[in-house]
Amino acid sequence: MITFILNGIKKSYSGNPDKSLLDYLRNDQKITSVKDGCSGEGVCGACTVEINGKAKLSCVTKMQKLEGANILTPEGFPEYVKDTIAKAFVNKGAVQCGFCTPGFISRTKVLLQNNPNPTIEEIQKAIKPHLCRCTGYKKIEDAIEFAAEALQKNKKLEITKTSGKVGVSHPKYQAYQTAIGKRNFVDDISFDGMLYSALKFSDYPKAKVLKINTKKAKKLKGVHKIFTANDIPGEKKVGLILQDWSVMIAEGNITHYIGDVIAGVVADTTKIARKATKLIEVEYEVLKPETDVFKAIDGKRVHPERPNNFNTSQFTIGDVDNIFAKSKYISSGKFETQRVEHGFLEKESAIARPDGKGGIELFSQSQGVYEDRRQVAMILGLPEEKVRVTLVPNGGGFGGKEDLSVQGHVSLFAFLLNKPVKLTLSRSESIKLHPKRHPVFMDMKVAADENGKLTALKLRAIGDTGAYASVGDKVLERVAGHAAGGYYIPAIDIEAKTVYTNNIPCGAMRGFGANQVTFALEVCLDDICKQAGFDRWQFRYDNALVDGLRTSTGQKVTGVGIRACLEAVKEDFKNAKYAGIACGIKNSGVGNGMIDDSKVKIKIVSENKVVLSHGWTEMGQGVHNMALQVLCQETGINPEIIEVIVDTEDQIKTGMTTSSRATALVGLAIINSAKSLKEDLKTKSLNQLSGKTYQGEFVCDWTSKPGADVKDPVIHYSYGYAAQVCILDDNGNIEKIIAAHDAGKIMNPMLFEGQIQGAVHMGLGYALTEDLPMKDGYLLSEKYRDLGILRAHQTPEIIVKGVEVKDPVGPYGAKGIGEIGLVPTAGAIANAFCKFDGKQKFKLPMKKGKK
Repeated sequence: MITFILNGIKKSYSGNPDKSLLDYLRNDQKITSVKDGCSGEGVCGACTVEINGKAKLSCVTKMQKLEGANILTPEGFPEYVKDTIAKAFVNKGAVQCGFCTPGFISRTKVLLQNNPNPTIEEIQKAIKPHLCRCTGYKKIEDAIEFAAEALQKNKKLEITKTSGKVGVSHPKYQAYQTAIGKRNFVDDISFDGMLYSALKFSDYPKAKVLKINTKKAKKLKGVHKIFTANDIPGEKKVGLILQDWSVMIAEGNITHYIGDVIAGVVADTTKIARKATKLIEVEYEVLKPETDVFKAIDGKRVHPERPNNFNTSQFTIGDVDNIFAKSKYISSGKFETQRVEHGFLEKESAIARPDGKGGIELFSQSQGVYEDRRQVAMILGLPEEKVRVTLVPNGGGFGGKEDLSVQGHVSLFAFLLNKPVKLTLSRSESIKLHPKRHPVFMDMKVAADENGKLTALKLRAIGDTGAYASVGDKVLERVAGHAAGGYYIPAIDIEAKTVYTNNIPCGAMRGFGANQVTFALEVCLDDICKQAGFDRWQFRYDNALVDGLRTSTGQKVTGVGIRACLEAVKEDFKNAKYAGIACGIKNSGVGNGMIDDSKVKIKIVSENKVVLSHGWTEMGQGVHNMALQVLCQETGINPEIIEVIVDTEDQIKTGMTTSSRATALVGLAIINSAKSLKEDLKTKSLNQLSGKTYQGEFVCDWTSKPGADVKDPVIHYSYGYAAQVCILDDNGNIEKIIAAHDAGKIMNPMLFEGQIQGAVHMGLGYALTEDLPMKDGYLLSEKYRDLGILRAHQTPEIIVKGVEVKDPVGPYGAKGIGEIGLVPTAGAIANAFCKFDGKQKFKLPMKKGKK
């Protein structure tokens, strides 16, 4: 018997002594403020608690070590201390997705009781065990300093109150509840009678499944049922664009990668379900996988129904070869970027339960609940109206939660069993399953004349999209469409191929192709400047897009802020001994001939409650804030009475939350929907309008694909613009990043700065440390600790400079900023390193050389 004190209450434990404290807290005590981010690797810090006055990771603390211990989770902290720290985090913008925040608060509480006035270096040292994928740590450090000051002076903090209107730093929606662990993520939710599931994955990247033997697994006590592809009543393949992704691989069929699902187990507990998956015996005929993207182009087909090179984006403007022959300066190189894991802190999790009416209710963390509904309905063979999907705002997405992951499986299990079922992946399963950032191989050639004007660009790019299409062809379209970056290049010859292999699928990730090609372009530009003796800043300024010029796809742009961004960083760049500079452009909206649209509903419930419904996913970026603040701007309604929800029950079909488009589309839809409400509020009170619903939408249906035979093409309705500078110290180490970003209209200054800081942090990792290597179709590591995500003490100073050049389409002139934050980062770092060591960088991740 092990006895200890938990949050002031004496507890006794007589179970497995090797059980982790995290398991005990979450599953036995139902204390869900402690989060599981790394499945017991002890590397993310989300499960931090206080034990005998010290901050400890509960996932690696065994119950047998707790005899006589005094354990505190946030629920047991002194209310004033917890409240003060949490409100400091909220007011300083340190809560984005918020999954990591309770762990940071626990660490902060222990730090400040032992060191009431820590330096920034001491704060960074204290939070070294923690990862945050959203914030770049800067606002967390600010919040800890703010909390320290408040606690020292015994101040009572209150959450900042504002008008909620556009342009003010209104606190993140539901940030306080999230910070203290009271807002549930999917895996925190439980229902009476709920069962648990686990998946059996393929042992080989490519193999024919000959026999699936489940006899031993079925005999395990606590197992309710084992499902295979034969149990699927509807479609056996799904997909965002191409319907090529197998839900499960049936006997007689061939696996495509190591994340393919062979079977699913439903049991009384997750532990039993996982144990049962190991008892499932699969007989294979092992086949040779296609894992080299170059060989795969003409290799054996991954999918028999289409060639491996299933999409090519190609377009030309002008006689490129002739112009190259006449141009004085040419830079060329073969560039390579790596596969990257999103590293969101919250692993994939979903819960489904029967709705009692022959349908299913799904609780999802995905980036598109209406896409979930469509694909789940396909799998179950149901009309879409029989599937209800409720968004549970997630713990980070960055593109990695666009594709269906576990939602289809858990819906199938719950539907066929007629019981609620939860399915949560382990961290290694998550790394194995969902799509990554594309490795892209680029052969680029850029020319300029003697006057310092760019004349031509040629690009041949190949992207390894892995085993399934996901949105890979769209990523390579963005590689092609952003090849000229933020510059005017009159002649271009571009080809970008999307290729299947038997590697892990690749799809959407923040930057979406623009960051890969921008790295290559910016290195070439610096090389031209070096050849010709051009000033690197002036060269970019002179060649930057301005209103009326055209992108590499031929689109004439307006509202262009690149020169304004360059002016914002000019002095920083000019005054640095070792510095690199790069510019960026990133589309808003999927465009490319596809429709961008958004619908909203505003329901007046009472004088004290207004419900704002939209279809976009809140994943830390602040789309709920954008929606709320636009409504406040339009109507003057008190932000404290507005509730924001995303639920397919509202029937306001919306696409994926991707392409930096949610702010613009939801904002424009709310402006349209609020027109009638504004008129009504001139003569009536909210109380008099109770029960009334206002609807509105915005539709962009005027774009075309790159290369289409259109006189004046519009590929995207809008673009964002940026310039970044990387400054090194005398030893060649990164001292700071200055990031100037044109947001058109800065809707919320605090959230804007946090978004850019977080994106730059991700860009730093992309440039320097992050990689997910594979060999022969297998991962070299499935560990979270090996992803190379930078920690607080490894993250340099990040200075954000806001620029506002109004967009002609976006609400109040706003432009998307979610992705562009990392588009120029690798290029700026590569050029800084080259300035230091004299060597061009052609491959990511990279290291500085010796001077």
